Amino acid sequence: MLTLTPVLTVSYEAKVSFLLLSILEFTVGILVNAFIVSVNFWDMVNGQPLNNCDLVLLCLSITRLFLQGLLLLDAIQLSCFQQMKDPLSHNYQAILTFWMIANQVSLWFAACLSLLYSSKIARFHHTSVLHLASWVSRRFRRVLLAAFLFSCICTALCLWDFFSGSHFTVTSMLPMNNTEINLQIAKLNFFHSFIFCNVGSIPPSLVFLVSSGVLFTSLGSHVRAMKSRTRDSRDPGLEAHIRAIIFLVSFLCFYVLSFCAALVSVPLLVLWHSKGGVMVCIGMMAACPSGHAAVLISGNAKLRRTIETCYSGFKAAK
Repeated sequence: MLTLTPVLTVSYEAKVSFLLLSILEFTVGILVNAFIVSVNFWDMVNGQPLNNCDLVLLCLSITRLFLQGLLLLDAIQLSCFQQMKDPLSHNYQAILTFWMIANQVSLWFAACLSLLYSSKIARFHHTSVLHLASWVSRRFRRVLLAAFLFSCICTALCLWDFFSGSHFTVTSMLPMNNTEINLQIAKLNFFHSFIFCNVGSIPPSLVFLVSSGVLFTSLGSHVRAMKSRTRDSRDPGLEAHIRAIIFLVSFLCFYVLSFCAALVSVPLLVLWHSKGGVMVCIGMMAACPSGHAAVLISGNAKLRRTIETCYSGFKAAK
């Protein structure tokens, strides 16, 4: 059986360093995601219609702004208010619940992005799959709206589960001297909320993995078809495949890292009471939204062009 020595508190220097790191990650995350939001919002204000990719990036970045804010609140609550020897406060549980909801919504939009890439870039040979990809490409905004509505349903279910009377009334029904029983029930309620909220991540995860797998399969077919061509010729289809796969693989890596950190933080927080371990997990979780946003900016021609224009204007002003 795995045992871990509880670390109920950390040094003042560790708390300050953790808060400074959290503020830095929050600032970087806000800047990169707010940049994506502002560029696309400015196009909307100027009457320029957004294409499907820009619309998904706008929704994804707005969600990540909430993610970064919640993680900063999580860091402040953990460092300044939550004591490891005490049961989890309702404020801290609420922050974690809202983070799980925002992370799930972000996953839905990432699944839509993967679906868009596979329908636009992948080459299909089966007629039924070709018709499905064509329908997704033509009705993508309806698909995006359906994903948003489904995520709203999951959000409502998670909030109902968290704010239901069981979290706040069960412990009050027990005698005051049953402190240990109350604590165990509170832990079970938290585990239940964590599992219940993450069950809603299964459908978008499947959509993301299937559509990404289709894109990988299409890339393999495309590479085999290119073997008869000269190596000097540039192939836009190959470049589009590679660029889309970089976006999707980077998101998958960041999401898995964030989810694993969140998963590990639960026993560290509830069972082993290791504040230092939880701080490391939160730092990893906060780095993921800003990291993927930076990848999206570096690979998006419109966003890169905006940065180059701003940089040229700044140099000219100097």
